Amino acid sequence: MLRLRRLCDGPRDGALLRFALGSALLDAGSAAEAAVELRRAVEFDPNYSAAWKLLGRSLVEAGDPVQARRAWSDGIAAAQRAGDVQAQKEMQVFVKRLDRQGGNAQRD
Repeated sequence: MLRLRRLCDGPRDGALLRFALGSALLDAGSAAEAAVELRRAVEFDPNYSAAWKLLGRSLVEAGDPVQARRAWSDGIAAAQRAGDVQAQKEMQVFVKRLDRQGGNAQRD
């Protein structure tokens, strides 16, 4: 993870690097830190469906289901633009699960 952090803000910085770092942080149990890096990933590439998906998961694990729902909603739109039907369907399922768990309070 330290090696990935050293590459940030350098010439190799980008969506893939931030996604890898966010994924590693999430696996290490640092969901809030992961969310920061995954937000950077989607800033670099707003159509990066996998980053949106993982951003939502990290936000749920960090205890912020409202922001997770927003991330997945934005991710669904990104997946539609990119033609990533599988990611779109997965995030739609995640949003429905959040809605079932928290009712309509999760909606924007």
